[in-house]
Amino acid sequence: MSTTASPARRDRALWVQCACTALVALGAAYASYRHGREFALRFGADEATAAIWPLIVDGILTTATVELWKTTGRHTGGRWAAWLSFVFGICLSLCANVAAAPELSVFAVAVAACPPLALLLAVELLNRALKRHRVETTSETTETGETGDEKAPVVRLAVVPDESRSSAEPTAEQRMWAYHVTERAKGRTPTGAELDRIAGTNNYGRRVLREWRRQGRIADDATVDHQRSRSVRRAVEVQ
Repeated sequence: MSTTASPARRDRALWVQCACTALVALGAAYASYRHGREFALRFGADEATAAIWPLIVDGILTTATVELWKTTGRHTGGRWAAWLSFVFGICLSLCANVAAAPELSVFAVAVAACPPLALLLAVELLNRALKRHRVETTSETTETGETGDEKAPVVRLAVVPDESRSSAEPTAEQRMWAYHVTERAKGRTPTGAELDRIAGTNNYGRRVLREWRRQGRIADDATVDHQRSRSVRRAVEVQ
């Protein structure tokens, strides 16, 4: 029961955090628009430019915020551009809010600087919550997939007996052995390359020769040379 309630509780907490961040963003946008318009008018902008200037700053902040939420837990290489845009927009909004303060006292500056700073902190907290939620969801999906794999039926392969296999065509080793016996009857020992050429294999003849020598089916090259030399000496002695 607790395992099914935990994801739902996390989703509710995330929705509450999103709603609070939206409220902070709306309040910061309203305050930033008023202060930004006054800031633009004070420093030489006309009526039209002063009305558009806060929208430009808020547009940068909105675009950067959406980009930060999209790239959470994915491609982290391009997040620096989103953070740079967001911090730049916050700095512009902070300057406009502080400059619009009625007096340069501590409390007046704190009230004027509160909206952009509150938006910065709210976006960062929501960004962390989204990242944590994505990690927890991915881990739960992985565990569910592993549990499902454990319950999957095991497929067993049937073993085909050797008697049922077709024996019409000889194997490569059988062809090599037949050629080796024929060449030995002629008084010569074929090499591994010759066996590969007969059987159509590649670098298999040498291994077959070594295996035959290990099994004792053929004599070692040194033994063959010794027997040949003894036969030659006997023939010379007889003559």
